[in-house]
Amino acid sequence: MTTNTIVTRWWWVRHAPVTDHGGRLYGRTNVPANTSERPRFEGLARALPPDAVWLTSNLLRTHQTADAIAEAGHDVPARSIEADLDEQDFGAWHGLTWSEVAAERGSDLAHKYWVAPAHVTPPEGESFVQLVERVSAAVTRRTAQHAGQDIVAVAHGGSIRAALALALGLDAERALAFSIDNLSITCIDHVDGPAKGQAWRVAAVNLPPV
Repeated sequence: MTTNTIVTRWWWVRHAPVTDHGGRLYGRTNVPANTSERPRFEGLARALPPDAVWLTSNLLRTHQTADAIAEAGHDVPARSIEADLDEQDFGAWHGLTWSEVAAERGSDLAHKYWVAPAHVTPPEGESFVQLVERVSAAVTRRTAQHAGQDIVAVAHGGSIRAALALALGLDAERALAFSIDNLSITCIDHVDGPAKGQAWRVAAVNLPPV
């Protein structure tokens, strides 16, 4: 890379698992996370960079996850809340089981491993396509704001898939194919400079805490 290249690295961390939702769709609701597995947070504390900008979504489980990483030994600075990194809004489907959602949406809207195809908008909610647009705008804005820095974003499976869609220029439906585990790390770099080529590169996806 040329000497005047600016690299902004996003360190995406999916929040700690939600274990008391009874198998119901929680999406953009404020359910708590289970932060009892301290060794996993100690792994994150070792893996994440010092002196980074820290972002969380607007939802409680991302705040609890960031707090647990700090308690495990990482020097977490004051965090900014970025509501546009929230999970997909499932609207009237919140609180339903997956089978109840399947019965409501019908077989023509069935999906192999997600709640519904990317283009489907739940009643009073948003589609995954809309989530990709929302997260992409936030990532673009924050990348410009914190150019050349490390950014740790404690977020959600949906928002991390959306960031991968932006980085790789993927159709939203294709981005749903990424598996993003709780407390995993996904690294995406924005490379800005005079040379030719795509601005985004993907350094790691779904790494376990070490």
